[in-house]
Order: sequence, then C-alpha cells, then structure tokens
Amino acid sequence: MGVVKDRVVIAALGVLPKRWLSHFAGVLMSTRLPKPLAGAAVRVYGKTFGVDFDEVRDPLDSFTSVQDFFVRALKEGARPVDDATSSLVAPCDGAWGAAGIIEQGQALQVKGRPYSVAALLDDADLAARFDGGPFATLYLSPRDYHRLHAPLAGEVTWARHVPGALWPVNSAGIRFVDGLFARNERIVVTLRPGAATGAPNGALLALVAVGATMVGKVRLAFDDLVTNDGDDAVARRYEPPHAVAKGAEWGRFEFGSTVVLLATPGWLHLEPAEPGTKVRLGARIGAVG
Repeated sequence: MGVVKDRVVIAALGVLPKRWLSHFAGVLMSTRLPKPLAGAAVRVYGKTFGVDFDEVRDPLDSFTSVQDFFVRALKEGARPVDDATSSLVAPCDGAWGAAGIIEQGQALQVKGRPYSVAALLDDADLAARFDGGPFATLYLSPRDYHRLHAPLAGEVTWARHVPGALWPVNSAGIRFVDGLFARNERIVVTLRPGAATGAPNGALLALVAVGATMVGKVRLAFDDLVTNDGDDAVARRYEPPHAVAKGAEWGRFEFGSTVVLLATPGWLHLEPAEPGTKVRLGARIGAVG
C-alpha cells in the first residue's frame, strides 16, 4: 500500500502547480500574526512535530509567525561542535540518507536510483573534480533546527542558485522522481578547507541545499542569494573568499528539505550511518585523512 500511495502522490503532484503552492505556503507561514495568536500557532506547530522547546533560545511568545519560529536560534551549547581540527561535522540536524562514492559522475539518490553530479552542481567542470570522492545526504524533518553550518573551517569560494522544480523530498519523491536533487531548485556552495584541518591543497567540499514542495526559500547567511526568486541561474565567486569557522552558520531553510555534501577524492573519510539514523548538527560524521 505504501508504494501505491507514493505513486499516487507523485502522479497528483505532477499536474499541480508546485511552485505556486510552495510560494503560497511560504507567504502563509511567514504572515505576521497578532502576538497571542502567533504564540499559540508556534506551540501547536512545535507539539505537532515534536520540537524540543527547551533548546529554543528565544521565548515562544517572541516569534511573530510560524516561519519566524521555524528558523529559530538555539540556546548556546544546544549543539556542541566536535572540536577536533580534522573532524568533519554534520552541517545540520536531520537523518542519514544515501552515502557512498561518486562513480562515473553519479551519486545515489537511493539504492538503484543514481543521479548526475554535473546536473546537481549545474557545472560539468566542477563536477569532474568530485568524481571518485565521497558524498552524503541528510534529510531534515519539520521538527529539526533548520539553519545550516560549516562542517569544517575554511573559505567559501563560490555559490550558485540553480532554479528548478519543487518535487517533495520524502519517500515518494526519493523513490519515484528520477534525478530529484538535480531537478529541484537549490543553492550550491563550495568550501575550501583551511590548512589547519590537514586537507591538502586543492581539496574542496560542495554543500547543496535542496528545495522541495512547500519549502518557502533557501537563503545564505553571508549573501542575498536566495531561491524562489526568479528563473535564472545566478553564480557568485568570492574574491577574497568568505572565511567561515567550523560550526559557523552559512545558510538556512525557510521550511526544510535536504543537504547533499560532496568532497573531492583522496582526503576525506566519511563515517555514514544506516539511512534513517538521526544526526545532530555538530556531531562528527567523518575526518580528514
């Protein structure tokens, strides 16, 4: 029954205006509400999805909309960051999806369903640098903290907004939409690890924040680059590069989706868990070497 249900969901979404629905959802959730109503809406949302209110930095009555709460900050220390210089940490809360090695320009969406890394990055030359390197997929749920942080200390060298579709990134989309991550709207960021991490010259990470149905926007913390803001791809190179400390915020989901992490070959060892295993921002998920 689950397979049939997923097929029906995808078939229905195939004829619905996903971009309009997602835009409308973003507007609705970001609408400022009267203070008593906003507080009630935040509590209902949090209790429905199992949010841990104890780790939220600001008083619940201070949020002006559900989206304001969705991109909430956490109390200091709520997400300890592994402090080993060479460790790679989770860039977000979420759950493990597919992970492995990029082979012949392809990564796995799920077992038996590969997708093109060149299409994901919207840059064939850049994608070629990652062939033979590791990749990991992390899925965020409505209860998760939705800000995105640097998995290693380094420098952001490049960012790109890639317009696209807004298919759901759930079991239905993952199983039945070919090339899902490479078809959905997304922001791609490249990070050059700092020398102190032990990474060799030429090492590079790519972090891809993938949008989805009902995801209002994906934003960068250090630039005004944003999704759901036109149909043209926009790329930016940073000269000088934008320095980020390990664990520093680099972006956020306004309603969440998926992060795909890619590394050039030969310098990073990933430590993935079984798909569905929970992971928290700042926890070690790999190491240089």
